[in-house]
Amino acid sequence: MQDCVSVIDDDALVLRSLGRLLRSAGFAVRTFPSAQEFLAGERADAGCVVIDLSMPGVGGLELQSALARSRDPRPVVFISGRGDIASSVAAMKAGAVDFLVKPFDEQTLLAAVRSAVEKDRTARMAREESTSIGRRVAALTPREREVLARVVDGKLNKQIAAELGTAEKTVKVHRARMMRKMGVDSLAGLVRAWTAIRHTDADPAP
Repeated sequence: MQDCVSVIDDDALVLRSLGRLLRSAGFAVRTFPSAQEFLAGERADAGCVVIDLSMPGVGGLELQSALARSRDPRPVVFISGRGDIASSVAAMKAGAVDFLVKPFDEQTLLAAVRSAVEKDRTARMAREESTSIGRRVAALTPREREVLARVVDGKLNKQIAAELGTAEKTVKVHRARMMRKMGVDSLAGLVRAWTAIRHTDADPAP
């Protein structure tokens, strides 16, 4: 999946110069003269968004909110023609990676974009890992999921057997199958996998 930088600015000259700069740095770039055109157009799945704060119609902060509502996870870098402290604070509180005041140094912008793209890559990897772990959890039988939940709670096989009303050797069989399906070979690996998926919206607990 190629990283793409979407730039939204109503100033045609700024839009053209930023597009040229980012392409020269190796990024795929899409430019939009308004938030409305950006929202109506096809959006990339990976990368970041560079947004001008003050635009006619839908402004930068409104666009940031619209992205959040649409569950578009790409990081945002704001650019602005004025040092508006209240707006910069609001943007950063809403998760913006940076807030740059024009005129800004080209290297400063590139550094902010690289930081945003790296943040997106890290987040995508975490989401992909959670999705993969979720599939593995879904492949467990109900009893294996019960054993899983108790193993990560630190309970011994004999304690699990007592809680489930079964023999300890049966728990050992379920535990071995569960570990194999989860693709881990240690308790530490199982706990890491469980923690990763518990940080998503889906709760895998039986």
